[in-house]
Amino acid sequence: MKQPRLDPAAEGAIDWMVRLSAGNTDTALQAQFDLWLASDPSHAQAWKRLQERLGGACQTVRSLDRRAPGQAGEARRVLLQPTTSRRDLLRSIAALGVLGGGLWLGARSQMGEALLADLRTGRGERRNFTLADGSRLSLNAGSAVDLQFDAQQRLLILRQGSLLIQVAADPARPLHVRSAQGDVRALGTRFLVSQEAHATRVVVLEHSVRARLPDGAELDIHEGHAALLHPQRIEALSDDQRHRADWLNGRLNVLDDSLQAVVEALRPYYRGFVRVEPEVRGLRVQGVFPLDEPQRAFAALAETLPVRVEHYSPWLTLIRAKNPS
Repeated sequence: MKQPRLDPAAEGAIDWMVRLSAGNTDTALQAQFDLWLASDPSHAQAWKRLQERLGGACQTVRSLDRRAPGQAGEARRVLLQPTTSRRDLLRSIAALGVLGGGLWLGARSQMGEALLADLRTGRGERRNFTLADGSRLSLNAGSAVDLQFDAQQRLLILRQGSLLIQVAADPARPLHVRSAQGDVRALGTRFLVSQEAHATRVVVLEHSVRARLPDGAELDIHEGHAALLHPQRIEALSDDQRHRADWLNGRLNVLDDSLQAVVEALRPYYRGFVRVEPEVRGLRVQGVFPLDEPQRAFAALAETLPVRVEHYSPWLTLIRAKNPS
């Protein structure tokens, strides 16, 4: 059975509710919210609907609290405290029926895990974070990470997308990044991890890391080197992969990738659906493309490759072979 999912307007409304309730709203943030609210009628509708439902939920919690403080106390704490995390807030709302059972069921899907992640970025959004240990984390667009930091461990779980982290030294607690395929351990280093469709890409920018699969297979990856973590093997890559960190500066730097891989890298920056016809997916691409202007990137692909890019609406783009002249 297909999992229900939130529409983009509802997801955006949740994002803004979390940001505005964090207790540090300033004039600039308020202006950004006002701009988002006015940019599309669906945004205002989603915001109104969420506020109406959240208001009702808060009232329900207060009523429950009077009747059964032990049962309602945790939900009340999560909903009413200004320091609520995104994950706890969404889970509490869903448990109270604010967004319906679909969201709670959807939390078991990849989309749900990303929606409930501790740190995430939306479409076309890159963000930088300073973690509790002083490590500096950057997320590419469409990325999601969960954090598990305590006295014994520093663990980042990459749910989707790409991260780049400058790790703060802590000999007692080596930092780990976990992906769908395995684990990357680092100490005082800078490296990139990307969750791809069937593998995890690791690129070491400074010092070294140790990649490990669930079956115990390991590989040390040193500065300037990279590897792909597959479900049952680690593939060391011979070419320099450090250009893959150029998304930090809004660039997609391609040395020799397939057209399909280039389109996948552009997807988190493009609002519509893009289909690449099978006969051109393997075409090799070189060049530097602007991530923040995906339409320009598609136009450049059409100029340099034997393909045509057809826009059928703002939401549908097809890339196919050019007709013979």
